[in-house]
Amino acid sequence: MRLGLIGCGNIGEFLLQSINIGNHLPGVKITSVFSRRSEVASRVAEKYNAAAYGEIEDFLKSGIDTVVEAATIKAVQEYGVKVLESGSDLVVSSIGAMADNLFLEKVQEVCDKKSVAVYLPSGAVGGLDILKSAKAAGGLDSVSLTTRKPPTALPTGEIVEGEKVLFEGSASDAIKQFPRNINVAIVLSLAGLGPEKTKVKIIADPAVVQNRHLVEAEGSFGNFKLNIENNPMPTNPKTSFLAALSVLSTLQNKGQSLQIG
Repeated sequence: MRLGLIGCGNIGEFLLQSINIGNHLPGVKITSVFSRRSEVASRVAEKYNAAAYGEIEDFLKSGIDTVVEAATIKAVQEYGVKVLESGSDLVVSSIGAMADNLFLEKVQEVCDKKSVAVYLPSGAVGGLDILKSAKAAGGLDSVSLTTRKPPTALPTGEIVEGEKVLFEGSASDAIKQFPRNINVAIVLSLAGLGPEKTKVKIIADPAVVQNRHLVEAEGSFGNFKLNIENNPMPTNPKTSFLAALSVLSTLQNKGQSLQIG
């Protein structure tokens, strides 16, 4: 499989290192790297033996069959449909883009028309299989996410001496205020009740060093609580290491004849 990569940040470089250098996915290679900043794309591509592109049209014509987005919500909204229309599958890291219903509908329309697929990694959260199962029979009543992070992992820029609730509301509003930090809320909402009905609370807590997520759900199936404590990437405390690993796992499982969950 020949992969194209949009984005040269922490997750992008992790994937390049793991796939092109570490050979964690035999038979798979990131052959093309795209960034609006052509000098950044060139530097990163040269380091990992890939071709660099500064124009999306040239990137999409470079012989790739799957594109991985590891950039921003804006990048997904700007390039996602173009990727799908080119005939390539798309793996989305910035899942918050899917909180926009009109954009999501357009993506689904193009997927049906072009017989391509969009893959949404689970990111730094779990429990998606339970939510999907409960939703399938209409037996899901409520879903909530409480995220607790060290202040360094959040874009507030303020000094927090004790724990502080920064946000409480719907997943759709949460992703607008924290577009780089709460993608997990959107993947939960897509598996469950949707962005408007999924409740989110974000807490800055200087007493924690890990990103902590508490997922709670109730319905006719029963109820569950899932606590997750994941480490940030060594190169950037604002990025969950598990989020990067989930993209790698999605690529690993893509096309497998045995699908679990």
